[in-house]
Amino acid sequence: MKYLIIFSLTIAIHHVLIAQEAHLKSFIQPYAIKNSFDGTILVQQDTAIIYHESFGIADRRFNLPINKETIYNVASITKAFTAVLILQLAEQGKLELNKPFKAYLPEYPDQVSQNVTLHQLLNHTSGITLIDTVSSVENAMKYGLGIFQTPHTSDQILRSFWNKPLVNEPGTKFKYNNADYIVLGKIVEKIYHKTYEEVLNEKILKPLGMHHSGLMYEKDIIKNLASTYFRDDNSTVFINNIPMFIENWYAAGAMYSSPKDLLKFSNALYGLKLISKKSLDLMLTPGLDNYGYGVWVKGLDGKRRMERYGQIMGINAVWMKFLNRPITIIILSNTNVANLGELAFGIEMNVPD
Repeated sequence: MKYLIIFSLTIAIHHVLIAQEAHLKSFIQPYAIKNSFDGTILVQQDTAIIYHESFGIADRRFNLPINKETIYNVASITKAFTAVLILQLAEQGKLELNKPFKAYLPEYPDQVSQNVTLHQLLNHTSGITLIDTVSSVENAMKYGLGIFQTPHTSDQILRSFWNKPLVNEPGTKFKYNNADYIVLGKIVEKIYHKTYEEVLNEKILKPLGMHHSGLMYEKDIIKNLASTYFRDDNSTVFINNIPMFIENWYAAGAMYSSPKDLLKFSNALYGLKLISKKSLDLMLTPGLDNYGYGVWVKGLDGKRRMERYGQIMGINAVWMKFLNRPITIIILSNTNVANLGELAFGIEMNVPD
């Protein structure tokens, strides 16, 4: 009798999952066609993956389709990993979040490092000068991507801005800035006496079995990695991403991953396998611009959600975790055409309770 009950429950759950997938398909497939979406969508409810499908082309030179094995650049989703590495160090007592970062990166010039805390680096209120000089696709097409278009080591990237004065009083203004997370990456290296890549692998990727994730370098050939394309506002024709050295984004945006790997990270983070509840609460405490540590936290009570986007030209990604519903949505794309935030919100609205 016990086995019959278990079998019946299994069949019932299977039927529910099929119904949920069919309902989501009725929304997603027309949206993907209408909005020229290329990429992979993964939706988890509770502990079950209720939708996992791919659309479009991974390599337009050979007309190779995207499939469930396709890997993507994830750009600034990298920042969430860096934030976790810093919080792990705080839990170990190896750093204090409200202490000026001079204590952990002593070679950094005093005018900045004596006045900016790790907390302010994590939530983009440091006042450090911006290193991103491209204000539009049009400017990028004319002038390139600035420091990201020629090869540099992470130390060279750091030194490119560290002598510049603060642009505002730390803690007073939110300014999204890759420089903040480049500093954090160097702090991780300084404390561990290892490269950021080594620490990322040892503390997160390998323990979680994230075998299709890592730090990217322009020279590397990564199996199943989607090529990246974009369209500007005045064209319907895709072009290749502007030449760039992805490793220059370093701890702020140089990772690649797969949807299933990112789901492993998400589940481990919210399952308190990587950091404690106290640290997770800190990460999810919205400050200026509703930004916590490496992620945005938005919505009123009952509708709260974590949002983490990644975009560099045609690299386009979103990881969204709804905090009052057991729903996680990961969408990775190799073009800049579809609005992935809008798509994620539409998906959530179409997931029945």
